[in-house]
Amino acid sequence: MKVIILTGPTGVGKTDIAINLAQLLNTEIISSDSMQIYRYMDIGTAKPNLEQRQAVKHHMIDIVNPWEYFSTGNYIEQTRKIIDKLIKQGKIPLIVGGTGLYIRAITEGIFKGPDADWDLRRELLNIENTKAGSLYSLLEKVDPLTAEKINPSDIRRIIRALEVFYKEGRSITELQMKTTKPLPYEFLKICIKRNREELYRMIEQRVDIMIASGLIEEVRKVFNMIRKNYKEDIPLPALQAIGYKEIGGYLADFYSLQEAIRLIKKRTKMYAKRQFTWFNKEKDIIWVDITGHLNSEETAKKIFDIILNKIDIEKLK
Repeated sequence: MKVIILTGPTGVGKTDIAINLAQLLNTEIISSDSMQIYRYMDIGTAKPNLEQRQAVKHHMIDIVNPWEYFSTGNYIEQTRKIIDKLIKQGKIPLIVGGTGLYIRAITEGIFKGPDADWDLRRELLNIENTKAGSLYSLLEKVDPLTAEKINPSDIRRIIRALEVFYKEGRSITELQMKTTKPLPYEFLKICIKRNREELYRMIEQRVDIMIASGLIEEVRKVFNMIRKNYKEDIPLPALQAIGYKEIGGYLADFYSLQEAIRLIKKRTKMYAKRQFTWFNKEKDIIWVDITGHLNSEETAKKIFDIILNKIDIEKLK
């Protein structure tokens, strides 16, 4: 049972390449993007457009509302059902996206943590509000390995890691080592990359296109929906999405639109750098350098040839 994973940093051009590759493979795409799961958040998450989704069927996109929680465990559960369905249809599933945690959970497994304890979460958030950075410092003490993987500004994930520690009496790192189990498939992981100069240039261009395409109005609408439907104090994952957080700051008059755009570009580049670091630690990953290659159809054919060298061609028919 073969499953292909196509990953790479944000802005590298995965979407167009994946569409062409899926057509060559005669299969469907399963998204592994933790922000494209949210409805209404289209421009800022660079979702495949309607034409692209009509060309190739996509899964795990637009499945929850921005004010709802969706765990990695939920992702694994739903993705496994889709993979099994595609395999029964004689298709090789193609997983596409840059959320390293999703990919690692699929290929190496993930433990099922305790249910959310909202009282504990509010207590932890109050501590953070009293002294910024205190929760990350605490996490560094109780679970330094997990702290290394989390951005100090990602309060939601920090709170979850501490919640697991206090509820289970053990760190996430320890629990993952003892309870993880990968999905029962044979994975072929391909990571596309570009040199830093080209990637950063493409990221800047993409942000400019997002702004011109209506990102500001999209963020305004999403934030208004969240205010109407979400009453908790715990930060929502959707509000941590790059682009939405910065435009939200602009809409709240914290800074100018020019500054918001600068922050989006800067943080997107930082995120791409963290993705490279994450993927470099992945096991058995095939790197494909596509620097200078802007024709997605030609790049897809190049990756298709790599797949043919790894998988019996008869299984692709």
